[in-house]
Amino acid sequence: MASWKQILRNSITSYEQLRAAFPGLIEPAVAEVIKRYPLRINSYYLELIKHHGQPLFRQAVPSPAELACGPCEIDPLAEDRLSPVPGIVHKYPDRVLFLVANQCALYCRFCTRKRHVGRPSMPDGRTHLDRGLDYLRRHPEIKEVLVSGGDPLLLEDHLLEDLLRALRSIDTLEIIRIGSRVPCTLPMRITTRLCRILKRYHPLFINTHFNHPAELTEEAKQACTRLADAGIPLGSQTVLLRGVNDSPETIRTLMQGLLRFRVKPYYLFQTDITAGTDHFRTTTAEGLAIMEQLLGHISGMAVPAYALDAPGGRGKIRLSPNYVLATGSSLSFRSYQGDLCSYPEPDTLPPAFSQ
Repeated sequence: MASWKQILRNSITSYEQLRAAFPGLIEPAVAEVIKRYPLRINSYYLELIKHHGQPLFRQAVPSPAELACGPCEIDPLAEDRLSPVPGIVHKYPDRVLFLVANQCALYCRFCTRKRHVGRPSMPDGRTHLDRGLDYLRRHPEIKEVLVSGGDPLLLEDHLLEDLLRALRSIDTLEIIRIGSRVPCTLPMRITTRLCRILKRYHPLFINTHFNHPAELTEEAKQACTRLADAGIPLGSQTVLLRGVNDSPETIRTLMQGLLRFRVKPYYLFQTDITAGTDHFRTTTAEGLAIMEQLLGHISGMAVPAYALDAPGGRGKIRLSPNYVLATGSSLSFRSYQGDLCSYPEPDTLPPAFSQ
């Protein structure tokens, strides 16, 4: 089997390569898209696209629709404004986002950071890492860091370990999270050596990212198994994408499959209002309807939180179907089956609350 580095080297990165891979399917306008937003489809994911078609093709292959922004913005989550030093995004009081790499194994066409990923504008290199680490040391209120990018697991093993060692040396930092799509898009990267490195730095969590059941391959299962066996809790942050997974059946199958891979469905995200991604967005009503088909219909372990990242850097907002009809002496609500129910409230507060 080819190594993950060989697979990455055998990526499609140009318009000419893309046309050769998908004869008759690539419009000339796609060349202009690639000039603005870089292209990378590694050979592993390319084979998945050829086998499974549209849901994976749409995620990875540029479309002329990316040049029509609609209401979308370059930086809708205000990450640049919330960046006190290059690579650090400090949105929440006790945790930060640390962007440590500018490359991904696959350049997803719906990416929130389309403006940066694969480009020199994304902070990269030792100098920016040192500045980020210094910021963390100077801010003891930060208890958690989410290491992201780009994809941090594309760093060489020794560089990744240097980073984790430096993070773990900060006494006030309690939790390290890594955001990575490689268990899905380049599972060969999850080697036994990498897992030995990662398990030295607990408590460490990994949030990965699967969008369609076709991505739940044997290779992906092996990658997730290695990580889970290293004691690393795994979650998946799925993005709701028009033409990819915007049906209850697809999401239900995906979430149940993730549990079989020992990955907890964590978030189902509404697509961010990012320039070049408007054609992927569903309505929130569609998302809520999908959630209604999950709640009470599959294991609670398989139900993610449906959320949107509020524009302007206001943070994640959880959305849920409204089952409550009225409150008062009793709670009136509808069940998952749709029938009306009532729950009597207590007449008085317990002594511990009334004093």
